[in-house]
Amino acid sequence: MTPVTRQEVLGLYRKIFRIAKKWQSASGQMEETHKEKEYIKNEAKTLFRKNKNVTDPKLIKQCIEECEARIEIGLHYNIPYPRPIHLPPMGLAHKQSRTLRHQEKLRKISKPIYLKSHDEVS
Repeated sequence: MTPVTRQEVLGLYRKIFRIAKKWQSASGQMEETHKEKEYIKNEAKTLFRKNKNVTDPKLIKQCIEECEARIEIGLHYNIPYPRPIHLPPMGLAHKQSRTLRHQEKLRKISKPIYLKSHDEVS
C-alpha cells in the first residue's frame, strides 16, 4: 500500500468514527441513536480489519469506493444500514444449465458496490 493510499484509508476510518460520534437517528430516540452509533462503529471495525491485509491496488480502490458510497448513502438517507435492493429473481432453471449461470451472472452484476462487503460480513 502506498503512503497516499494509506493516508486515504486512515482518513476514511477517522471520518467514519467522527460521523458515528455525531450521529442522530431519524426517529430521534436516544436508544435508537445509540444502537445506530454502535452499528456504525462495529461495521467499520469489522470491515477494516477484514481488509487490512489487502495488497492488490484495484481491490483497495474498490474498497475505498465502497466505503465512500456507504458513507454518502448513509448521510443522505440518515440510515446507517445498507439500503435493500431488488435483484433479478432466480428462475426455475436446472442446476447445470446455461440459464442458471446467466441468472447468477446477472445477480452478481446488478449488486450495487455498497453491498458487496455487507453480504460477506453478515
